[in-house]
Order: sequence, then structure tokens, then C-alpha cells
Amino acid sequence: MLQGFMNLLSLCWKPFGHEKGNHGANGVLGGGGSSGGSKEGKDGLLWYRDIGKYGSGNFSMAVIQANQVLEDQSQIESGQYGTFVGIYDGHGGPETARYVCDHLFKHFRAIAAESQGVVTAETIQRAFRQTEEGFTTLVSESWSTRPNIATVGTCCLVGVIHQQTLFIANLGDSRVVLGKKVGNTGGMAALQLSTEHNANIAAIRQELKELHPNDPQIVVLKHGVWRVKGIIQVSRSIGDVYMKHARYNREPINGKFRLPEPMNMPILSANPTIISHDLQPNDSFLIFASDGLWEHLSNEKAVDIVHSHPRAGSAKRLVKAALQEAARKREMRYSDLQKIDKKVRRHFHDDITVIVLFFNHDLISRGAVQDPPVSIRSALEHR
Repeated sequence: MLQGFMNLLSLCWKPFGHEKGNHGANGVLGGGGSSGGSKEGKDGLLWYRDIGKYGSGNFSMAVIQANQVLEDQSQIESGQYGTFVGIYDGHGGPETARYVCDHLFKHFRAIAAESQGVVTAETIQRAFRQTEEGFTTLVSESWSTRPNIATVGTCCLVGVIHQQTLFIANLGDSRVVLGKKVGNTGGMAALQLSTEHNANIAAIRQELKELHPNDPQIVVLKHGVWRVKGIIQVSRSIGDVYMKHARYNREPINGKFRLPEPMNMPILSANPTIISHDLQPNDSFLIFASDGLWEHLSNEKAVDIVHSHPRAGSAKRLVKAALQEAARKREMRYSDLQKIDKKVRRHFHDDITVIVLFFNHDLISRGAVQDPPVSIRSALEHR
């Protein structure tokens, strides 16, 4: 009886997600999900969807590639039970970000189905844990042939809208900012919802020192940048197993990743910071973005750009504003920056991924969702 109910519930979730092997040419991933009426566009290294519909409103997406191989991945999954947004900013290679994009939502969907579709912080926590465990298993299985996969990791920013509650879960230094209407003034305030885990933040350095009181080298300042063990800026991630399990911090991985002293406890964590936020009528939109955007735009500037222009093209507009600022810092014209190819482009800016979600509070307050279900994964063709 119980198994029959679980099977039925699992079927109900299928339109909300995607099934392996059903990758549409337009970026849609299986399960009957659509692109939300959005059209995919490309402009050199820029990929975008200017406007589309998801369960609780409209969305806009954009990705700009800088690395030789795109290390960012992102997705929107929206259907009967809510909306799931993920931005995965990889480092050291694309493998972990791709793995997370393939598995995190599937774990989330299956765990939520166990509780008849109810979503809590624990639902998200378990999905992160299972994804980390799965990637660690992949590293173990690949150790003899691809040991350097142990040095690849990803930041992981997730937003879940379930009924009238927004959950934000984060590992690393991607960021989500809420645009919130200020009374009847016509103004829009910028409220950062995510907690970042980067050693350049004093509170994170203090957290690491408290976790590792006997290690005076737990954070090291190198060339003006604070790094965990002098190697990596983020203190939490999925992957990076060479900083979590001593058996992977040895030859044959690259010497720059090997620690001089034995590792007696994990140095990095895969435990996300999770907050919940009750959506209010004056909550207007969310900007999810990898740190490449926030290196060049303040929270307030990003919110002002979205608020001051039409919804269509919001994500692309934010990416271009960041690139214009990157060019200005290097005293060059934006048009000249656009001519620089991937790999060399990384000297000027990082891969940047942006997803903007606009809220339709009439739908949210009624507990209604727009059809059809949406399942989009950005920049699948980038390699």
C-alpha cells in the first residue's frame, strides 16, 4: 500500500523535473517540462533566455563564458509542488558543477516525495548530503584513472519556493539578493539573503580558526587574498574531496593541492547555510548569481538595474553591466573586451551566471502555479 502511494507520488513529481537522457536541443530537460515560453539566444560567449514563465511568475537567465571550458552550471525546475533554482559555480574544472546539476534536484525531488511533497530545510540538507556523498563515491571509483577529479569542486546556491515560503541554501560565494519594494515610494531596497563562505570575510576566517584551533595555517594571506590552507578561497563546497578526506590528499594529485602535514579532520565542509523567508507582497524579485557578477556589481546596483528596466532581458542586462565594469577597471572599451576569446577572457572576468525570478503574488497567495511545468538547464552546449 505504502509503496503504491510512493510510486504514485513519484509520478506526480516527474513533470517538475527531468529524466536522464531526455535532453532537448533547446535546453529543456525531459519529464514533459518546457522552456516556459522562453527562447534561447547566443551572442558570442553569451547565452541567454530573455523572459519566460515559471510556476510563480517570470524568469530571465544569462550565462557568459570566460574559462576555456565553462565551469558554471544552472537550472530552473518548476511544477506542481513549487520551484527549484540552482547555480553551481565550479572551480578546478567543470565536473563537479555538472554532477551537481545532474543529481541535486533529483535527490531533492525524491526526498520531498517521501514526505508527501512537504519541503523543509531538512529536505534540502539531505539532498546536499546525498549529492556530496555521490560525488565522493565517483572520486573513489575514478581515483586510479582520473585522480585529479579529487581537486575539482563547486559552489552551490539553491533557492526553493514551496507554497508561500522561500528557502535559500548556500555553499561557497555565489549570492542571492531580494529586490523589495519600499512602501509606496516607488523605491526598491536590496536585501542579501544568502550567507557566503569565503576566507576573505573576517567572520569566515574566525569560524575556521575556531574549528581548527591547533592549525595556525588554516587561513593564509597570499598576494592580498585570504585562502584556506593557502589554496582555496571558499570554505564550503561540494567536491574538493582532497580537502575533506586524507586518502585523496596525496600523490598522484598535483603537488600544489597536497598539504605538508597530515589531515586529521575535514578542512572544507559540504554543510549548507539554509534560511527560510516568508514571501511578502512587497517582495518583487530575486537575483541569483555566481560571484563573477558580484565582483563587479554591488547588490544595490544590480537591484537598480533590474528595477529600472523592462523584465525581458534582465539577466543579460546584468551580465553586460558587469562586463562593462570589468572593462572600465582595465581601462579598455567594452567592445574590445567582447573581442577577447574564452580562456584569455578569464584574465578579465570569471564565468558569470545570472537567474532573475519575478514574483506573481496573486499566484503565490492562492497557492496556484502556472502551467506547463518548466525544466531548463543553461548552456548545455558550452564545452
